[in-house]
Amino acid sequence: MILGPKLLLQLVKEKKLVEGLGSRDLQTPEGAGFDLRLGEVYKISGHAFLGITERETPKIELVTKYEEGKKNTITIKPGDYFLVTTIEKVNLPLDITANFKPRTTTFRSGLNLRTGNGAPGYCGKLTFGIKNEGPIEVVIEMGARFVHAQFEWVDGGGSQYKGQWQGGRVTTEKREKQI
Repeated sequence: MILGPKLLLQLVKEKKLVEGLGSRDLQTPEGAGFDLRLGEVYKISGHAFLGITERETPKIELVTKYEEGKKNTITIKPGDYFLVTTIEKVNLPLDITANFKPRTTTFRSGLNLRTGNGAPGYCGKLTFGIKNEGPIEVVIEMGARFVHAQFEWVDGGGSQYKGQWQGGRVTTEKREKQI
């Protein structure tokens, strides 16, 4: 069952379900979840390896990041692919999972958001892939709402997230053994 805004705001206050929410979502959240904001943009390079027991993700270079009180934008050209993070951090208890969807303005502009889910027990900022699959350049202001998070109960409780992305890490330093 998707958790509604009234319960979510209670969980934000009592359990810090989401830290760093913008004032809009703290006062009048829209729909059945929270809109999350663009925090950092990274360019990827090099190579990647996805093995059975090991992995190595590409090198990253910070392109731009959100800074409170500063107007800062990034232009995403057709075909560009970046890793992006949220300003907000989540602290998911073992009985809640989060699912992410692009805001409609995101895909109406030609941007495709690559998302996963937030596993029970995960804590940290969130990383997504974003690609301009449209025919036009898109300018995004850092701090703009770009993804919608919905939270759901996990019947029977979830297993603690054991992954190495805990805490909001964006990439690996070198090839590493998977947990």
